[in-house]
Amino acid sequence: MAEEAMENSAGQLEIVHGTSAEEIEKHQVAGSADEKSSWKKFISYVGPGFLVSIAYLDPANLESDLEAGAKYKYELLWVILLACIFALIIQSRAANLGVATGKHLAEHCRTEYPKNLNCILWLLAEVAVIASDIPEVIGSAFALNLLFHIPIWAGVLITGLSTLLLLGLQRYGIRKLELVITILVFAMAACFFGELGHAKPNSIQVLKGMFVPRLKGNGATGLAISLFGALVMPHNLFLHSALVLSRKIPTSVSGINTACRYFFIESAFALFVAFLINVAVVSVSGSVCSMPYISSQDADNCKEMDLLNASFLLKNVLGKWSSKIFAVALLASGQSSTITGTYAAQYVMQGFLNMKMKAWRRNLITRGIAIIPSLAVAIISGSSGAGQLIIICSMILSFELPFVLIPLLKFSSSKIKMGPHENSLIVTISAWLIGAALIIINMYYLSTGFVGWLIHNHLPKVASILIGLVVFPIMLIYVLGILYLVIRVDKEITYIAPKDSLEYKNDVTSIL
Repeated sequence: MAEEAMENSAGQLEIVHGTSAEEIEKHQVAGSADEKSSWKKFISYVGPGFLVSIAYLDPANLESDLEAGAKYKYELLWVILLACIFALIIQSRAANLGVATGKHLAEHCRTEYPKNLNCILWLLAEVAVIASDIPEVIGSAFALNLLFHIPIWAGVLITGLSTLLLLGLQRYGIRKLELVITILVFAMAACFFGELGHAKPNSIQVLKGMFVPRLKGNGATGLAISLFGALVMPHNLFLHSALVLSRKIPTSVSGINTACRYFFIESAFALFVAFLINVAVVSVSGSVCSMPYISSQDADNCKEMDLLNASFLLKNVLGKWSSKIFAVALLASGQSSTITGTYAAQYVMQGFLNMKMKAWRRNLITRGIAIIPSLAVAIISGSSGAGQLIIICSMILSFELPFVLIPLLKFSSSKIKMGPHENSLIVTISAWLIGAALIIINMYYLSTGFVGWLIHNHLPKVASILIGLVVFPIMLIYVLGILYLVIRVDKEITYIAPKDSLEYKNDVTSIL
């Protein structure tokens, strides 16, 4: 008796009696076509996650990674692992928010919060964009210095003008430009992986540093916060929630779930690549700077590690070309990051203020503001001061993260905003626990660092008292602002149930 092909509830092929082998073959061909269709559909969603991941390889990341490896070897690798896991959770939440609601994060903030609070959140978002833009300006200036021996302050000015050129090139195809820049960035990654093979770090110590949290030595907490801030950036959340809207997503529950799953897979792969590159940079810096036969000049570079002198880490692989190739890759890193910064700035202004501005005008304003502190520090303190400014910007991003993270977690966990696509209980608990840990670490570092400075500074007592009277209320407002965002009940209903979700449509109607 011939065999019969039937499909079970899971979509798998079951063989029973009664049908010919030709029908079985037809069913198998159809299954193969479905698999090809799934791959084609997945590729159509690829893009936003990789564009966002460029920001995880910007000059701020490189500066923090190099300093962490030089000062603490592999001890802070656990921060990078935790940051990448956390980034995957919240970036996927940002993508889901845009997919499920058709609005990005800044638009949700505008509709949900009162006008005054919305204005404050907008200003904080603008500061975050500028803080992410400053390392790109300085990193590009360092690259120009390495390539053409241009003074840092002049490189800052030249970098500011490069924005207009970048926007001009976008007219010829932004995807082509992104591809070229991404190739250059990953070429830098290949250099560090090559050096990693030569330096041969102790794998046991690397794994220990990755899975055993430690904060030993002066400045470890501050550097850990800057590492976290360089990886988990507020403007990326606005950006990711908006970029997914460029894809054609079905309006059915199953279509939205499929899109969310594909965006998660893409983000996971992109962040995994970024994680490997960041680990390689830290490991190379840590292993080279701890070598027993390191030269005195290289030892001095390790003590004052920054982007300007980091090219010596690659000389075992690239020889005399290490400085030039590192500079080209650094320039690519800084300029590619301007793309994400430009898009994020546009979405922030459009979302919070419901105001549209031409890209070149918005980018010119943001970069112009970023140039002012970069130029001032470069003139007064030179390259060392500019390098420290990158670390400070990373810490600013980390301190600002709660004011973007809390709205995102609340919106993505709300049924009145997400409907059936709200966060699961496990995801919600995990995200809130990590977010709470970050907020507590930030407040601890802020309070203890400031109190320690007040006690040990050499200013007159009257000046110290006046500074304390100004700063402590600001710290109190910071804490109260976070608590308000946490306990405030969301009111605006933004979820629109698709046609195949009458059950959830009834739920939302009952809420109304």
